[in-house]
Parts: sequence; structure tokens; C-alpha cells
Amino acid sequence: MSIITGRGDDGKTDLLFGRRADKTGMRVEALGAVDELNSALGWARAAGLRAEMEEVVDRVQSQLVGLMGQLACLPQDAGKYEEKGFAKLEETDLDWLTGVAKSIEERGVKFTGWARPGAEHSMAKAGLDMARAVARRAERRVWQLDKEEGGVSETVKLYFNRLSDLLWIMARAA
Repeated sequence: MSIITGRGDDGKTDLLFGRRADKTGMRVEALGAVDELNSALGWARAAGLRAEMEEVVDRVQSQLVGLMGQLACLPQDAGKYEEKGFAKLEETDLDWLTGVAKSIEERGVKFTGWARPGAEHSMAKAGLDMARAVARRAERRVWQLDKEEGGVSETVKLYFNRLSDLLWIMARAA
């Protein structure tokens, strides 16, 4: 099957369970922001992160795939999503993000003021900062989606705030 189907030529895109959504709608905006975040993380990863940091990014990217599935599912299909056993964020994922950030802080990395991405001439650090900024955009889009349509889990809404904090501290420590 070709990637080129023409199904999106009418300004709509496919969601899970045969649903369609306008490409200009907030759900697709939120999905797009998360997709950009995943790409930004891939860029930071390819720029040469240390193995420990790359493992964190890999796990986050995996979590984002499940999160995108949750966002691609309309609230009325949430039961089907559960029945299929598709990946989804859990509160333990929030705890993990917080734990990783705290463990980096315990090594002496602290907030000392605004960052200047790129100032250290490290593509990996700048990539993490870019990913942080995109995570903040994804956070705004997800909160707006919940405001407009409802049905976004609290865990998904909180995830981006925790993740952007973690990415900030990782960029300082990279």
C-alpha cells in the first residue's frame, strides 16, 4: 500500500476507528505539535547525546507514540481504545519524568536563570532546548484541545509540563 492515498485531499485526515477530522482542527494541531516534538527529540538524539541521555530520549519518544494514539482517539471511542490495549500514558510515566529530572538536579544542575540555547555551541544541548520549546507548544495545544472538545486525560495534560522541565534540565546537563 502506498503512503500516497489522496484521502487527505479534502482537508481532512484519519483518526482512529474510522473517524475523520479537519486538518485545521485543534485535535490535529495538538497531534502535529506532538509529532514536531518527537522530531525535535530525534534531532537532539542524532546530535550526539551521551548514552544516558539518549536512553531518556528514547523512552520519551516511545511514550509520545502512545500519547499520539490517545489524542487520535475521539472521546466517544475511548472504550474501544482501552479494549484494544493500545499504549497510553500512566501516572507512573509522570513519576518517571519527575524522578529523572530530580536525579539530574542531584548532580548539581540547578536553575540559575534563563537559558541561551546554542551559546555553548553544542548541537545536542540546542536540540534539547528546541525540543523543550516544542513541548511547551504541544502543552498549549493539548490544553486548548481539552478546553474545546474535552476528553483529554489529566495525565496527558500534565505530561508536557513535566517533560519540558526535564528537557530544560537535560539541556543544562548534556
